[in-house]
Amino acid sequence: MTDDRIILGIESSCDDTAAAVVRGRPGAANVLSSVVMGQAELHAAFGGVVPEIAARAHVEKLDIAVERALTEAEVGLNALDAIAVTAGPGLIGGVLSGVMLAKGLAAATGLPLIGVNHLAGHALTPRLTAGLEFPYLLLLVSGGHCQFLVVHGPTEFSRIGGTIDDAPGEAFDKAARLLGLPQPGGPSVEATARAGDPGRFTLPRPLLDRPGCDMSFSGLKTALLRARDSVVAAQGGLHAADQADLAAAFQAAVTDILTEKSRRALDHYAALGPARPAFAVAGGVAANGPIRAALQALCAQGGTEFVAPPLALCTDNGAMIAYAGLERAALGLADDMTLAARPRWPLDEASPAMLGSGRKGAKA
Repeated sequence: MTDDRIILGIESSCDDTAAAVVRGRPGAANVLSSVVMGQAELHAAFGGVVPEIAARAHVEKLDIAVERALTEAEVGLNALDAIAVTAGPGLIGGVLSGVMLAKGLAAATGLPLIGVNHLAGHALTPRLTAGLEFPYLLLLVSGGHCQFLVVHGPTEFSRIGGTIDDAPGEAFDKAARLLGLPQPGGPSVEATARAGDPGRFTLPRPLLDRPGCDMSFSGLKTALLRARDSVVAAQGGLHAADQADLAAAFQAAVTDILTEKSRRALDHYAALGPARPAFAVAGGVAANGPIRAALQALCAQGGTEFVAPPLALCTDNGAMIAYAGLERAALGLADDMTLAARPRWPLDEASPAMLGSGRKGAKA
């Protein structure tokens, strides 16, 4: 007898329309298929993601992504055990598109419907890829989020620090715009920085002079703007070498901030006495090579296992949603047709909001 389940996962929280099929059990699952349909070309002219354009693209592509995922996995709807879908947080139009499709499929097939927190998908990815045991320390670092979490279980997360303003991915996007580089900013800045001298420009490392694990990236972006303007004023423009040096300085500053704050988070985590200490990094910025290398070196110094998902599972994808749904299904958790799309949905709802709250709830 087996406890294996086959879960369809649907993800549409930002600008990637994704669907995937995962089979297995908590801590031991395989990705049977993963389809991601990006929208970079649709948003390129606007310097960032346009919510209305993203929502319309999801409506056009979601059913295609699901069909391809099922075909590549060689399973039919009748072989599934449940349908998992991102129910938030994210751009509400995209989230709503995915939730409505999942509801339609669940209603038509009678399959259980499982609403998944997009951040939990990232947070549980190290369980999918490396079978990590609870509790482990996680740095969730992406375009819209940056926080340190102790992952105690599939539904239990303790935040021990995070950004008080911009997320690193957002800062990379803004840095790319300031330097005249294409979007998305993370890969552009990383590629440009390879030819640069990180020591030519001195940029700040905000909050490193203060205790704790909280971070700030807004001031770093402002410092980059001033450095760029100084170069432009001095020579009448920005040359390729200037772009590379500024990109290298910016990336080095972000890397230093994340590394030092990770060191402090690891000290906090170690005090919990985990049997198998592990530090995982997840989210789109986890695909950045220098950042990943610096965090890996930090863990090697302290003898802590370092886990970073494959690059394809760092950015938004349906496999992480399917797996998070599998974890919830194993606990007997499911939703009904009242499942709502949520633009805001913090993982640690017991901690005070770091970025404020409004009518739609805590931002993070």
